[in-house]
Amino acid sequence: WPQRMPHPLHLCYITDSHALDPQPLVPRIAEAARAGVDLIQIREKDLGTRGLVALVRAALEAVGGTETRVVINDRLDVALSLGAHGVHLGVQSLPVREVRRLVPENFLVGASCHSLEEAREAESARADYVLLGPIFATPSKLKYGPPLGLETLASVAKRVRIPVLALGGITVERVSQCLHAGAAGIAGISIFQSCPSVAERVRELRRFFPAE
Repeated sequence: WPQRMPHPLHLCYITDSHALDPQPLVPRIAEAARAGVDLIQIREKDLGTRGLVALVRAALEAVGGTETRVVINDRLDVALSLGAHGVHLGVQSLPVREVRRLVPENFLVGASCHSLEEAREAESARADYVLLGPIFATPSKLKYGPPLGLETLASVAKRVRIPVLALGGITVERVSQCLHAGAAGIAGISIFQSCPSVAERVRELRRFFPAE
């Protein structure tokens, strides 16, 4: 099928406004986009539809003029109605295969996966990328069981053709390990939010990736 991602997918910032509080989220999204984050996943599960719509509108405006793409967690209706770049699907979301039938060809569809089997299924259903995790132990991912580890990351990255982004417990010190295991890039919340300057953090992370 046609390539829907002309630009490499290395850095995915997943939002969590509660963890960022009292700092506002939209300026951080704008700063991340200006710094060159490839993908921003709006993941605000407790926001009602109207609140989410307002946030997504502001986020899309904030990334205007950059190459950063915005995907909406789970809410395909919001992503399509507001002209977001795509949707990110979890295990309880609509299946990738069904979503792909409903969306334009250049609309990004990502999937959260926790095993090789899930990653292969996402690929066969024509997902554009998968977030695989948790790779390392992290409090926010305890419900998904023990960390998968770098060996599983390497196994999955070797067996699927779409980009695999490592998720869960990702720190600056662990990025090179993930890339060495075959990950196309990394995704996370705290790596982009628990730092004084997201622009400086992105510059720090970009050093791990060869210049395109």
